[in-house]
Amino acid sequence: MSGARRRKDGRAGPQGRLSRDFGRLALLGAVLVVAGLVGLCYVGFATLTTMILFGWLLLVGGVVGLLHAFQSRQSNFFWLAVVVAALNLAAGVVVIRRPEGAAEALTMFAALLFLAGGVFRLAGGLVVRGPQFGWTLVQGAFGVLLGVLVLADWPHSSLYVIGTFFSLALLFDGLGLIAIGVGGRRVVSLVQQEGQEGHGGGGPGGPGAGPAAPAPPD
Repeated sequence: MSGARRRKDGRAGPQGRLSRDFGRLALLGAVLVVAGLVGLCYVGFATLTTMILFGWLLLVGGVVGLLHAFQSRQSNFFWLAVVVAALNLAAGVVVIRRPEGAAEALTMFAALLFLAGGVFRLAGGLVVRGPQFGWTLVQGAFGVLLGVLVLADWPHSSLYVIGTFFSLALLFDGLGLIAIGVGGRRVVSLVQQEGQEGHGGGGPGGPGAGPAAPAPPD
């Protein structure tokens, strides 16, 4: 009896841990959703927070790049790695000290990207006229419209554009993690139920097995 209980616990153990992992994933998704909603309510604060985090990432990347460059001093790309790391460090310092100015510059860059991407999509869709012709035109028009709107309100748009995009990214990532976590827990629970039903009966010689067939005569 104790051996059967140990075997049953051994089968349920990995599935139980997997279910808990999916639960933690769903919990992380809920935290991201809450953070995204808060960011959408306070887009100015979300913009400054995003820029400061971006600056610290540049600093950390610069330090790691310098360490990696000095570890490979004998390579032909030593000075190039040093220059790139120094630029990351300088950019990180500037972004942390002037997050508003960095947000303005990044917003201008994003608006130009939206505008250029939209124009290229429109031109490409009109020239190629592929199977996704209508969808390509809609994407191109949306990109052009978004770029024009951001540029028309610049530099005031830098106070909310980056924070809005970052908050939306957190929101959708959190919803995706919640869907994966909840779906994974359901799959694990279904597997556990099927395993318990298969273990409880239906196997040869088990409680749900039918009468044994008579042996054929010699």
